[in-house]
Amino acid sequence: MKRIALGVQYDGTAFNGYQKQPDRNTVQDRLEIALEKFARVELGTTCAGRTDTGVHALEQVVHFDTDLSRGMQSWVRGVNAFLPDAIAVRWATEVPEHPGQEFHARFAAFARTYHYVLYNNPIRSPLLVGRAGWVFRPLDVDLMRAAAQCLVGTHDFSAFRSSQCQAKSPVKQMHAVNIERHGEVIVFSLRASAFLHHMVRNLIGSLIYVGQGRHAPGWLRDVLEGRDRNDAAPTFMPDGLYLAKIDYDPKWGLPHEAARPLPWF
Repeated sequence: MKRIALGVQYDGTAFNGYQKQPDRNTVQDRLEIALEKFARVELGTTCAGRTDTGVHALEQVVHFDTDLSRGMQSWVRGVNAFLPDAIAVRWATEVPEHPGQEFHARFAAFARTYHYVLYNNPIRSPLLVGRAGWVFRPLDVDLMRAAAQCLVGTHDFSAFRSSQCQAKSPVKQMHAVNIERHGEVIVFSLRASAFLHHMVRNLIGSLIYVGQGRHAPGWLRDVLEGRDRNDAAPTFMPDGLYLAKIDYDPKWGLPHEAARPLPWF
C-alpha cells in the first residue's frame, strides 16, 4: 500500500464545511466522490484540519492509502476532472515511510497558518462577497497590532473557543500574529501549533473591537487571561478566512505552494 498526500485548494462558500455529512455537500464528500470516479475504488481521506462552512483553503493537506500505481500528475489531473470548479487538487506526492514513523496529514503537522482578509470601506463590495469579511467603520491597524502582541506564546485560549469545540485542551502555542494593510484591505495572518473551533474568527472579532476604538489594546490581554468566552467579541463572519499552510517536517518532502489569500496581494 502507498500513502499519497494531496494539496487541495477550495472556495468554501458553497459547501457545508470540510468534514463529510449525510447531505454530501462538503469538500471531503466531493473530493472522495471524485477520487472514487477516477480510481474506480472507494478511497477514504484524512485531512490536516477541518474547516467550517464558508471557510476557504489555499492549501489543505489530505492523505489516503492505495495499492494503485498511478503517476502523481495522473492523480492531479484525473481527480480534478471530476471535481467542481470550486475545488482543485494542486499537487500529489507519494509519502515515504520512515523507521517507526508513518506520515499522517493531521498528526504529523506541527503548525497551521490562517489568513483573514478584511475589506475596510464604508460601502460593501459585491466583488468580495464570500471572499473577504467587511467592516464599514474605520480601523486603526496600529491599535490592533498592539493588542495582538499578547496572543503570541503558549496560552489557554478558552475565551476564544466555541462551545462546540471538541479539542482536548484549550492550551495552544501561537507562533505569530501579523496584521498588514493593503489600501482598503487588511490581512491578518495567524500561525499556531493548532487552533480551537472558531478561534481565529473569535480573535478577529475581538481585534476589530480594538481597531474601532471600542476597547483599548490591553483589553484583549484581560479577555485572554479571564478565559471567559462571554468577555470576547462575537464570532466574526467566515467569508474572509483561509486555511493557508500546514507545516510538516521537511523529511516528508511535501511540495508546498506559496499562496496569498487573494491574487492581487
